[in-house]
Amino acid sequence: VHDGAQLVWGRQLRPALVLPAGLLPLQASKRLTLRPPAASAEPAGEAKSPGLLEKYPAITTGFFFFMWYFLNVIFNILNKKIYNYFPYPYFVSVIHLLVGVVYCLLSWAVGLPKRAPINATLLKLLFPVALCHALGHVTSNVSFATVAVSFAHTIKALEPFFNAAATQFVLGQTVPLSLWLSLAPVVLGVSMASLTELSFSWKGFINAMISNISFTYRSIYSKKAMTDMDSTNVYAYISIIALVVCIPPALIVSVINIAQIKKVSCVMLLVHVSFLE
Repeated sequence: VHDGAQLVWGRQLRPALVLPAGLLPLQASKRLTLRPPAASAEPAGEAKSPGLLEKYPAITTGFFFFMWYFLNVIFNILNKKIYNYFPYPYFVSVIHLLVGVVYCLLSWAVGLPKRAPINATLLKLLFPVALCHALGHVTSNVSFATVAVSFAHTIKALEPFFNAAATQFVLGQTVPLSLWLSLAPVVLGVSMASLTELSFSWKGFINAMISNISFTYRSIYSKKAMTDMDSTNVYAYISIIALVVCIPPALIVSVINIAQIKKVSCVMLLVHVSFLE
């Protein structure tokens, strides 16, 4: 075979088979490995584009803010109609919490959401939150039963101011000056509305302020009592504890109101009998 036996049995050999490794070109000494192209996660043409809500999350947040305020206004107007015929805000507050607890129990029963386990440590953490929730809910209802709904909402507008004050002086977190300046017109507006309100009542005003403070401390204790439970389970446990806390005062106040009604009825009956005589 001519020139180093490049032909064997009629087949031409590659240089790698007949030359030493040191004499091979660099490209020829490297083994080429063929790899299949990486499979794409999704078939071509089926890539999902982000939806409108994912692209603009502010729309979702704004919607929930709107629904919260809208439903809150309807809730308070319906409550005011109830108080015109049944002026017992403590009893009504218990009914509100009871309905919320029944809803949470039904949600747990169907597994939406699944009930989170609780122990004594979590109960100690959630009890201050539930206590503030109960106090804020009851005093808010007392305020709505005493004064006009518009005036009660005006006073409740001070809640962001109390939240900022608690964040600054209780939690020790710095609140920017721009936020304080933005709250100044709110405080001024509430002051002017209180001075010119025809249905002003110290009972309604004080209860609304107590409600603001209670809900502010509820937020503070909620931040301190951070747990691994989701918000729905936390609210369910808070509602249950608040219901238990509210039942004894509601019963006491209801008994006092019934006694006063009976006393007034007896006095009116005596006056009527005396008039007939």
